[in-house]
Amino acid sequence: MKSYEYIIIGAGIAGCSVAHFLSKSSSSVLLIDRNDKVASEASGAAGAFLSPLLGKPNDFKDLVTKSLKFSTNFYKKNFPDSIINNGVLRIPKDDLDKEKFQHYEHDFNFSHKDDGYFFPIGSLVSSSEICLKLSTNVEKLFNFNVKMIQYRSDLWVLNDTLKCKNLILCTGADTQFLPKYIDIRAVWGQRIVCKSSLLLSHNFHKECSISLSLKNTFDNDKKKPYLISIGATHHRITEKKLSCTEDIGQKKSISFVGCNNCETGCIEDTKKLLLLANDIIKLDDLEVVKTYAGARASSIDYFPIVGDIVDETKTLDDFPYLKSGTHVKEERFTRFNNLYILNGVGGRGFVLSPYLASNLVDFILNKQDLPQNIKTDRLFKRWVKK
Repeated sequence: MKSYEYIIIGAGIAGCSVAHFLSKSSSSVLLIDRNDKVASEASGAAGAFLSPLLGKPNDFKDLVTKSLKFSTNFYKKNFPDSIINNGVLRIPKDDLDKEKFQHYEHDFNFSHKDDGYFFPIGSLVSSSEICLKLSTNVEKLFNFNVKMIQYRSDLWVLNDTLKCKNLILCTGADTQFLPKYIDIRAVWGQRIVCKSSLLLSHNFHKECSISLSLKNTFDNDKKKPYLISIGATHHRITEKKLSCTEDIGQKKSISFVGCNNCETGCIEDTKKLLLLANDIIKLDDLEVVKTYAGARASSIDYFPIVGDIVDETKTLDDFPYLKSGTHVKEERFTRFNNLYILNGVGGRGFVLSPYLASNLVDFILNKQDLPQNIKTDRLFKRWVKK
C-alpha cells in the first residue's frame, strides 16, 4: 500500500490549487481524480472569468474582493501566458440595477464606457491549462474512483490501496464522503465556444459573460477567425448526470446547437446563453463548435467551505445539549484527525480557489486561523439547531 504525506481528492481548480501550495513544502503529495485528466468536470466547463463582485459592503463581497486581488496577481506572476487581463465591461440589467450601481462602494477602479462600467481588473484564464500548470509539480493518479475511506492507525486509507497522514477533500458536487451537515447544492454551469468574425477586445458581463476574442484553433475558417466563449450559471441540478462535453464539429446548425440526447438540458441552456449574449452585444454570425457543462458546488449560504471537519457524532455525544441551543465554544468540538476540505466555491472557483488554498495550507502547516464564515463549524451549528 503506497503511502503519502498528503492526498487530495478532486483535480478541479480547488484541488489543483491546494496541490500547488502544498508542493512548496512537501514532495509527498498525491492528487487523485476519478476522471482521466484535471478539470474534467465543473472546472473544465467554467468560463474562468475573473471579475469583481458588485453590491453593498458585506462579508461575502469582502471575501471575493480579497480573492480577486490575490488570484489575479498570483496568475500573472506564476502563469502569465495563461491569463489575459484586458478588463471587463459590466452592464446593468435594467434601470433599477443601474440606479443601484450609483450607490455601491467599489473596491476596484472603473470608468464609464458605452452602456456600462469598465473594470480593468477583469481577466480571463484558461481553465484546463491553469489546472494543469497548478498541478505540474505533484504526483497525479487518474481514473481512480474512491469507494472507501477509513481511518486506521493514525492514517487515512483509500480503497485499501493508498494511505496518507493528511487527506484533503476537494470533491465539488460529489458529496458522498462529506458529513451530512455540509450541505452542497449542485448548480448547473455551462460554457459554449463559438466561431465568429467579431473581434472583441475585452470581456463583457450582464446576465451572462462573454469573452474577448481568441484565435480560432478549431479550423482554418478565414471568415470566422476568432473564438468567443459565453458562460453562465443556470439552475439547480436534480439529474444524476453531473457533467458533459460535446464537440459540435462540422455540424452546420449554427444557432442553438447543444449536446445530443443529453439528460441535463444543454440544448435549452445553449439557447438561453445565446439570447442573453445577444442582449449584451449583437452576435449575428456565431457558430457553436463546442459546449461544456458541469455541476458547480455551492454551499447553502454561498460561502466556501474551508478547513478541518467537525465530527458530528462525537461532538453531539460529548455535548448533547447543543440540540437544545446551549452554546459550546467551537474549540471544544471534536474534529476528524488530519481531514480537511476546500469546497463550495460555486461559480467563482477561479477567483476564490488560489486564495482559499493558500489560506488552507497555512492553516494545515502553521495553524493559522481561518475566518469563521468559511469554516465547517458554521454549517455544523446551523444543522444542529435544525
